[in-house]
Amino acid sequence: MCGRFTLTADQDSFEDRFSFTGFDLGWVPSFNIAPTQEVLTITNRGSENRPELMRWGLVPSWAKDPKIGNRMINARAETLAEKPSFRNAFKRRRCLIPADGFYEWKREGKSKKPMRITANPGGLFAFAGLWETWKQPDDSWLLTCAIITTSANEFMTSIHDRMPVILPRESEALWLNSEEQNTAMLSELLLPYDSDEMEAYEVSTLVNSPRNNYPEVIAPVATLL
Repeated sequence: MCGRFTLTADQDSFEDRFSFTGFDLGWVPSFNIAPTQEVLTITNRGSENRPELMRWGLVPSWAKDPKIGNRMINARAETLAEKPSFRNAFKRRRCLIPADGFYEWKREGKSKKPMRITANPGGLFAFAGLWETWKQPDDSWLLTCAIITTSANEFMTSIHDRMPVILPRESEALWLNSEEQNTAMLSELLLPYDSDEMEAYEVSTLVNSPRNNYPEVIAPVATLL
């Protein structure tokens, strides 16, 4: 699964990477992004890349209670086309979720060590995501999203048996193209990322609390001793 990640770059850094301009998001670098928080997404509503802030935890349009999103932060790649919660978004509402690292907890005996995993190497990348709209009681629209996961690659297997889908840069435009609705073909993009492009290091247990959101959270444990 993917339950915590980082986007420590400022807007100037990712505007060029994700091909958008003219949006003032007020984004503040984040070192410990957690479910139910607002996350940066990239859609192509209007036929060009558009950054949008969405709540992490997908709420289907038919849901009666938005709290359902608390349980749907991830969507398994293997069952997207079957699950009622995700299949419509898989066809029509796909997004990129920019990041520069994610966290996973590595079990060692009875303890778990928090690890920060980076890719590409250590630069910006994009998770494959889905997004939805939900009409709130005041008639405003709630935008929500989920990160797609897949089986672990060789690099990740010693840490966890699942991992978020990190799209190769050359696949991002196709993923965002809402006119493309061939889910069998789109499923072929949802593969484990190249192990050779990934690195990991242990971080402190500061990451265990979403309230801790500052540079020390991503510091390697060795530098804090």
